[in-house]
Amino acid sequence: MARARLFLLFSGQAEPADFARSVCDLLGLGPGPGPWRVHCGLEPGRLLLSERPFPGATTQLPLQRPPFCPFAALEHQPPGASGLTLPRDREVDIGVSVVLQSSDQSVLLTRRASRLHTSPNLWVPPGGHVELDEELFDGGLRELREETALQLPEGQHSRFLLGLWESAYPSRLSQGLPRYHHIVLYVLVASQETEEQLQKRIRPNQEEVSAYAWLKPNVAAAVAASEEAPETADPGSESLPPFIQAVELQGDAARTVDLPTSTLLRKTLATKQHEERVSTGTKFALGLWLQHLKRTTRGGEGGSEGFTFQIQKSREPSRGATLHFPMDIHRIHNLYCR
Repeated sequence: MARARLFLLFSGQAEPADFARSVCDLLGLGPGPGPWRVHCGLEPGRLLLSERPFPGATTQLPLQRPPFCPFAALEHQPPGASGLTLPRDREVDIGVSVVLQSSDQSVLLTRRASRLHTSPNLWVPPGGHVELDEELFDGGLRELREETALQLPEGQHSRFLLGLWESAYPSRLSQGLPRYHHIVLYVLVASQETEEQLQKRIRPNQEEVSAYAWLKPNVAAAVAASEEAPETADPGSESLPPFIQAVELQGDAARTVDLPTSTLLRKTLATKQHEERVSTGTKFALGLWLQHLKRTTRGGEGGSEGFTFQIQKSREPSRGATLHFPMDIHRIHNLYCR
């Protein structure tokens, strides 16, 4: 089935994003991982991005890529240095990941099945591709339903846009040329049901999911900050539980296991390609969720425009200006892990 695609706006014209180049570079956002503010137009079957406001833009979101983004790395290599070339006849796909928050402030992560061809054993929020005729929100809720059997009743949940992540697989150039290129839209879905109520209705699709777990804010904060932590220590490890409860699937049975918290704190560059860890994009999304949670629980700007409101009220940045996201993450980490 045809999938939703990414388009970039140049001189008023929407053009498909080039598979072989970093989206951040195509938009001229600057060096490094970001994040940067970008203007977004959300339409069925496509996502439109621009560094500048444009007619039809519906929101403004942070866009980030990993420091080791293979597409960015290829930009700095001489042509043909690797001996291989990326396809020029492909486009950048759109994915949606649902950060599902319970009413008692836990978020759901799933571990991708080891049999999957892409990103096996990674802990991620439920999500996947968006089909060509789908609204982006609807695609996220469909993926949530397909992976967990959770169907959220109308009127009993709220939706918030968190941010955008540029994703590649393989994620590092040392693992080979990337075969997949996505922009992932992270969506917070805040349910009015508790973790316990949601847990009772989860029926994981074992073709895609091998385990799942709920993270409280203190653990999520440590996970979000783990890529930036010093090599000598896990962030907040002294104040974190040594294990969290997870549900692991074995055949037709599901059992509760103690998942070492240290597994969730593993750094991307310190792990092997298919070793169990939390994806870098998920860490980015958890940080954005905690920022949103901090604002809403302190009586700040909530609602569906929570993050957008804060950006639009700030001084308009110059071309390529970045948000100081890692600094914010460590402040939030200190707030929840103490």
